[in-house]
Amino acid sequence: MTYQIKKAAVLGSGVMGSGIAAHLADIGIPVLLLDIVPEKLTDEEAAKGLTLESVQVRNKMATGALQKLLKQKPAPLTCKNNLKLIEAGNFEDDLEKLKEVDWIIEVIIENLDAKKVLYEKIDAVRNPGTIISSNTSGISIEAMAEGRSEDFQKHFLGTHFFNPPRYLKLLEVIPASTTALEVVEFMKKFGEDRLGKGVVIAKDTPNFIANRIGTYGLLVTLREMTKRGYSIGEVDSVTGTLIGRPKSATFRTLDVVGLDTFMHVAKNVYDQTEGEEQQVFVPPAFMQKMVENGWIGAKAKQGFYVKKGKEILELNPETFDYEPAKKLQTPSIEMAKQQKGLSNKVKTLVYAEDRTGELLWHILSPTLRYSAQLNGEIADDIVAIDRAMKWGFGWQQGPFEIWDAIGVAQSVEKMKKEGAAIPLFVQQLLGKGYETFYKEEDGELYFFDGEAYKKAPVNEKVIDLKRYKKKHGTIKKNTGASLIDMGDGIALLEFHSQSNAIGLDILQMINFAVEEVEQHYKGLVIGNQGKNFCVGANLGLILMEAQDDNLFELDFVIRTFQKAMMKIKYSKKPVVAAPFAMTLGGGAEVCLPAAHIQASMETYIGLVETGVGLIPGGGGNVNLYARHLKGLPNGVHVDYQYVANKVFETIAMAKVSTSAEEARDLNYLDFADGISVNADHLLYDAKQAALALYENGYTAPKKEKIPVTGDSGYATMLLGAEGMFLSGFISEHDLKIAKKLAFVLAGGKVPYGTLVDEQYMLDLEREAFLSLIAESKSQQRMQHMLLKGKPLRN
Repeated sequence: MTYQIKKAAVLGSGVMGSGIAAHLADIGIPVLLLDIVPEKLTDEEAAKGLTLESVQVRNKMATGALQKLLKQKPAPLTCKNNLKLIEAGNFEDDLEKLKEVDWIIEVIIENLDAKKVLYEKIDAVRNPGTIISSNTSGISIEAMAEGRSEDFQKHFLGTHFFNPPRYLKLLEVIPASTTALEVVEFMKKFGEDRLGKGVVIAKDTPNFIANRIGTYGLLVTLREMTKRGYSIGEVDSVTGTLIGRPKSATFRTLDVVGLDTFMHVAKNVYDQTEGEEQQVFVPPAFMQKMVENGWIGAKAKQGFYVKKGKEILELNPETFDYEPAKKLQTPSIEMAKQQKGLSNKVKTLVYAEDRTGELLWHILSPTLRYSAQLNGEIADDIVAIDRAMKWGFGWQQGPFEIWDAIGVAQSVEKMKKEGAAIPLFVQQLLGKGYETFYKEEDGELYFFDGEAYKKAPVNEKVIDLKRYKKKHGTIKKNTGASLIDMGDGIALLEFHSQSNAIGLDILQMINFAVEEVEQHYKGLVIGNQGKNFCVGANLGLILMEAQDDNLFELDFVIRTFQKAMMKIKYSKKPVVAAPFAMTLGGGAEVCLPAAHIQASMETYIGLVETGVGLIPGGGGNVNLYARHLKGLPNGVHVDYQYVANKVFETIAMAKVSTSAEEARDLNYLDFADGISVNADHLLYDAKQAALALYENGYTAPKKEKIPVTGDSGYATMLLGAEGMFLSGFISEHDLKIAKKLAFVLAGGKVPYGTLVDEQYMLDLEREAFLSLIAESKSQQRMQHMLLKGKPLRN
């Protein structure tokens, strides 16, 4: 059978259910969101003359959840308009509508009996072949499927999303013994390609993969903290980014998750395990007292931490008083910071003979052994376990990758000295004379499966640049960028300078890349796999030249930048930009002249130069203005003033999109540009876009004159800025920047509607940029951004 999901239903509109509905709407799938009918009216409803039969009362659980989606932070919706794709309803009046959907996702209370009652109702109305899944975080899939029709059981499985569904990558797919293999395979592919998730197939065991190991690791951390006398703040200071875990570390994470939720997850494993393992899942007594006090974390504004004024205080679990947060300060922390690469940092810390080393060893050692013990029981292989921890808990390295990093043989020797039992799987590895769980050969990743090394499964759309370069090499590289042959006639220009900031090295490689592609390739992709696509030009270098009054050198740099952007724009072969995450300033300027933009769903793009006292200098002003004009229909009277005002507002206010979808609203992307929901598929999708352009006979755009607003437009743009200045919303220097920007966008002192050359506008832009960079207040803003990482208002 061929499965397709054109419409879905989410049953249960709590935080998780509404979040899943929002994610489906974000990818363009219409959703029916249902919940229970309230048993009584509120006083407000009664006063309005409503009854329990009123539609707005019967649907209020789901409609209320939809309203909350618009207020939640981080935003569950990539664009507020997507809310239109979600229809609210209830379990009593609207279950018949389940006949219209292809996928039913149950997200109600974690109670087996309640779920089974609902499944009986679903079974009576659903069409044969409709996929049904539960978002349970730990209830047995097998138990939920019992008693249902054969077709229901064949199409039923677990799909465990992680919260918040828009941002967390992991999707655990958990089949029952009755689930058809083709349903599991379809959901894995659909999860990766349409939902944009990292999918792992988990076995039907308590709390599946990530929550099983994650909860164990957290409880071991609590045990060691109590046993060895560490404070909450001390633990968090070394269990976060220092060891490749999220910044929220241990206790800030628990505050965000909610202590009540965590206790429920821990109890679920406790109830289904026994012996020594079971005892680990008993939370310390002080946590139970915290729940009784209502100190359950961020939603109660009090948990392991509380904010008093501007100070963050940590809980003392013995006295139950809040005290100033403490940090561990040991020699090993400083030593680790000097190491290159996460693996070397972790190894330095774990074997250190100080308080940091002692804590981390006694947290990691049992967690690694527990993970090895569960291999085969909770998942088929170590790859699934490692991916689940990375995608669900934000670890940079999964347990077996950590074990490789600290040295399997060395750590096992230490474990044995301490009398710890070594899992059979680890003994098998060492018994065969192997040293690591993973190995790389010819740019391919292999993992140990208990007998030998097997090739790690990978979606064909996932391109790992580090491994790809090891296998295929590079065409040319310098300190800032590399040109790589992606195969099929497409080349890739990869930035790899610090923060992917644009300097002369990257500009040189852009020039070389375009020329090389024009001669020997079908198209060029500009993309990378850094933390961010590009955070702008090299601000430190620009500031240094400005402070030395080296305007001649700066003029050369800006001319070079503009020429490189024009090279991209007028390339004879298609250039596709593949932005993701922070794509700011110069990063946005690289994308705007491209023939096509293939953006990751989570792309935060904007021309933010006003924040450092400047305006865009690499063609950003003229290219964004031209993009707005390009989107207007032919033969229709165009109000150039309206267009100029929109562009002026976007750049002057340094507006940054909060998603690729929102980037369309700001005209950084147009209707023809693409959005990749799965960030891991971005380079593959960009390559396909470049190939499609070439195959469809791509021709470079013709150089055309640009209509501008001139003098009158300049005055109009300034009116708003002067009003904001007089009202105290912007400073005198902000007004000066606004004047320069308005002059560039207006095309200088010419009549309204004058057609000007692109180069003329680029020259205006360059002159404005150079005059602003010479201003002391702009230099102060640049310095503040470099030192503090945030804008200065002066």
